[in-house]
Amino acid sequence: HDQPFFAPVSAIITLGLTISQRGRRAVEIAIGVAVGIAVGDLLVLAIGVGPGQLTLVVMLATATAIFLGSGHMLATQAAVSAALVATLQPPTEDGVTFARFLDALVGGGVALVVNGLLLPADPIAMVRRAARPVLAELSGTLDDVAQAIVERDVERARRALERARGIDELSGRFAEAVSVSRETTRYAPPRRRSRGRVEAYADAAAQVDLAVRNVRVLARGTVRALDLEENVPPETADAVRSLAAAVRALGAAVEDPRQAGRVRDPALGAAATATLVLERTGNMSINVIVGQIRSTATDLLSSTGMETDDATEAVRQAAREAAAAESGVHH
Repeated sequence: HDQPFFAPVSAIITLGLTISQRGRRAVEIAIGVAVGIAVGDLLVLAIGVGPGQLTLVVMLATATAIFLGSGHMLATQAAVSAALVATLQPPTEDGVTFARFLDALVGGGVALVVNGLLLPADPIAMVRRAARPVLAELSGTLDDVAQAIVERDVERARRALERARGIDELSGRFAEAVSVSRETTRYAPPRRRSRGRVEAYADAAAQVDLAVRNVRVLARGTVRALDLEENVPPETADAVRSLAAAVRALGAAVEDPRQAGRVRDPALGAAATATLVLERTGNMSINVIVGQIRSTATDLLSSTGMETDDATEAVRQAAREAAAAESGVHH
């Protein structure tokens, strides 16, 4: 084909996707461009060009893409490609050879090869970059909650709650990065050796998402306790700060399992301290706060590779030992 206009167009559009949109969506883009060109060629040859014909071409190209059962992205690219055919480069009277349809397939195929084989995304860098802001915000929120408890500042606690709610978006990006990284290690041979580390991040991401939810409830319980002027001992803040320390150490622990103790020790310490607070203070707000501290500690232990049942038992054991030590002191 002496004017392969749509081959580079298809390649550029496919490679122009952001990292998080590659993989299956890149295939949709490549097919969508080709489908739009084929439909546009057939219709323009049959009905000519003009505003009305352009509208019909776009509608039918979109309908064809939807009929194929693909996603929104394929339908959009089919419509765009059909519009290009009808306006910039309509077919000649010589008939339809489907050369441009093949051009689009070749361009999209080249882009997929480049993306999957020659220049695949680095899955470890992708998940690491997505995990960093989640962990930073989560630990920062815990520090804010601890400070609000020490100062008995209900407004600071409310701001911490708002900050906790904002982590959901970051957590969603982390989960998406994990999904794309898994896909990359599955289909890009040069990245398959990273599969084990990506799976470690995947396990951590699921537990971090649970921790985010528990910290949000913890912040809400703190707001309620301070708003009602209930007794929240300063040791509660110590437990929350220990959780923050565990969160800050989590990224390094996922990268190197030998550093898991830097997460597990402060997490278990938080559970033990919170249990002592509960032993000494029996109001309803403390029950909620301590429950969330212990649940978050369990999530953090699980994120280091511990089985959920083992993590739960470790937290209970730390709580029992703290309660036994407290009882021994009193006796």
